Amino acid sequence: MVKQKINWKLWLGYFIIIAFMGYIVFMYGINDPRKAGIVAGKLENPSFPFDTWKLFFYFHIATGAIALILGPFQFLKKSRKKIKTHRAIGKIYVGSIFLSVPAGIYLAFYATGGIGSTIAFLILDVAWFVTTFIGMKRIKERNIQSHQEWMMRSYAVTLVFVTFRILVGLFVFLFGFAVGFPVTVILSIIINLYFIERYLKKIRRGVVNITPTIVKA
Repeated sequence: MVKQKINWKLWLGYFIIIAFMGYIVFMYGINDPRKAGIVAGKLENPSFPFDTWKLFFYFHIATGAIALILGPFQFLKKSRKKIKTHRAIGKIYVGSIFLSVPAGIYLAFYATGGIGSTIAFLILDVAWFVTTFIGMKRIKERNIQSHQEWMMRSYAVTLVFVTFRILVGLFVFLFGFAVGFPVTVILSIIINLYFIERYLKKIRRGVVNITPTIVKA
């Protein structure tokens, strides 16, 4: 009997994602979101539309969570060999991002840290949309390699939500909200895209092998 090799990187990734989602559920679901630090600061502004903001926030988190969960499945060889399943999951992944981005744009204008944070989160939303859109466009053009590369970039941007949460506490502690928040967002984008570009270079050099998806006309 052949033993299947355990994909430790995949399971570690999912552990981090589940831990992140558990934190979000506890802080903004089980716990009163108004007690969270970033929300409490917004409530100091009497014109802050908390009820509307909360709806957009939960929608953004829910759709973003779908993208976080589904993304890794698309990079597995088994997923790429099952074309119908791969396409179905891909459509849900892309759809969840296209729904999440408008909510993220709304939330950006109420971001903690002021105008700097607003600009940083808008950059994040644009990067998320553009990488995903190009990935979707490439598969319609039957450019499989480019499609895979851009979807990897898309998921790297999706993971910014996790990277941001890991780093933000340190940068807020060092620089305060006005500087710490925007710096962390931009730095998270740079870090994630840097590592995915390094990974893509290894693929192109043949160091890492990815079985291409067979697309039927």
